[in-house]
Amino acid sequence: QVQLVESGGGLVQAGGSLRLSCAVSGNYFSINVMAWYRQAPGKQRELVAAATSADTTNYADSVKGRFTVSRDNAKKMVYLQMNSLKPEDTAVYTCNYRAGLQNYWGQGTQVTVSS
Repeated sequence: QVQLVESGGGLVQAGGSLRLSCAVSGNYFSINVMAWYRQAPGKQRELVAAATSADTTNYADSVKGRFTVSRDNAKKMVYLQMNSLKPEDTAVYTCNYRAGLQNYWGQGTQVTVSS
């Protein structure tokens, strides 16, 4: 079992910044992919950003240049720095861990961007 706990969500004005954190615990394999997904009301969940244990990253086109995903493997933490936030970034953001057949999700944290 792997547990993921997100923090850092909240309400911010358009143009502002937030930093999300995800703490990982449990039977954690060092070779893995950590990702942030989001789901807005009435929309499907979408991948926002992912970071592998090999230090590769990828981003949704809608957040490229504004969001940065990073990892601290020693602390078992994953972060999502979100800058220049837009109202359309409003969603529940959820941390995901994948390693082999393991696939775990956090409980999610709400991000609301006001115009």
